[in-house]
Amino acid sequence: MIQQKWKRSFFTIWAGQAISLITSAVLQMAIIWHLTDTTGSAMILSLATMVGFLPQAILGTIIGVLVDRWNRKLVMIGADIIVAAAGAVLAVIALIIELPVWCVMIVLFIRSIGMAFHTPALSAVTPLLVPEEQLTKCAGYSQSVQSMSYILSPAIGSYLYATWELNAIIAIDVLGALIASITVAIVPIPKQVTQSEDAKRNFFEEAREGYLIFKESKGLFALLWIGALYMFVFMPINALFPLMSMSYFGGTATHASIVEIVFAVGMLVGGLLLSVWGGFKNRALSIIFSILLMGIALFISGLLPKNGFLIFVLCSAIMGFTSPFYNGVQMALIQEKIQPEYLGRVFGLLGSLMSFAMPIGLIVSGIFADQIGIHTWFMLSGICIIGIALLCVFLPSVRNLVQ
Repeated sequence: MIQQKWKRSFFTIWAGQAISLITSAVLQMAIIWHLTDTTGSAMILSLATMVGFLPQAILGTIIGVLVDRWNRKLVMIGADIIVAAAGAVLAVIALIIELPVWCVMIVLFIRSIGMAFHTPALSAVTPLLVPEEQLTKCAGYSQSVQSMSYILSPAIGSYLYATWELNAIIAIDVLGALIASITVAIVPIPKQVTQSEDAKRNFFEEAREGYLIFKESKGLFALLWIGALYMFVFMPINALFPLMSMSYFGGTATHASIVEIVFAVGMLVGGLLLSVWGGFKNRALSIIFSILLMGIALFISGLLPKNGFLIFVLCSAIMGFTSPFYNGVQMALIQEKIQPEYLGRVFGLLGSLMSFAMPIGLIVSGIFADQIGIHTWFMLSGICIIGIALLCVFLPSVRNLVQ
């Protein structure tokens, strides 16, 4: 009976999250098409991408403190309502006038703030609902939902943008956000332990406490910085997939889309396998396996001749497949090892660090990839990621993180 209760609660919330995630991804694709059509500016598209993760990078640790102070259920509902309200305002403006770029940017920024609250709150709520031994499998479900949004959103977004008005697509996302808030509202979520008003310190002291809690576990602390290094190397590669498909292999936009879809399908398969199997008993082995396989696939991709596109597609599927065994397992480990009352700060810090690592990596790759060739950059990135996997093997704190 208890098992059925937690499953009902978890899957009710995640059904709403799945709908909201897909509708948000569809709207994101539609907005990208809108900005492409109306401006034709790569700078504007880059700025829109930057706006998407800037709040998490800058405000992540402070938001984490608030998530730990406040009722996380209300935080999630409030974040969904903010996202819905921002979308509704954009839809109304689109009915009246041609959407100005600055207006789109402001709404994207507000939506991003909402998601910066929602993401750590959801991650912190999960261990309050799910038995510890099921956290890794549930992380696999979460990764599967995310990969489904990657698969569906480009096709749905492109089709709807071609046939519907933008404000109609916005309305669908508003509906998705409202559904997500309703599913959270109807599920009873145990209240986390919070500090009394007298015990509360200023934001920076509490944010620092989240860092110190991370530091208490040498394995998790090492994984925090390994994750930042991993994002620094891999995220630029993720952005360079279309360039590899079209410039190096001489393909078209269709070839680039195939690679993106295959990557997402690989991620879906990996997430489903993780949700059923749960990964290796020693979760550190799952993480090392994931990073190593990613590095090998990247290295092989960089060595391929210009007629090796089909092998590149296979390598892309392998890269996608490995992703849940890193992201999902790392999340489950944090949820297991960190006390629930600190999880908001911990996930806020993690998100902030990863968000800072991504743009730095993009800048570095932008400088060097054009100079040495995109395929060479893939090969060197593969070597770096293999090195990260070996670093995990040689660090006892990571290797023996969980037996």
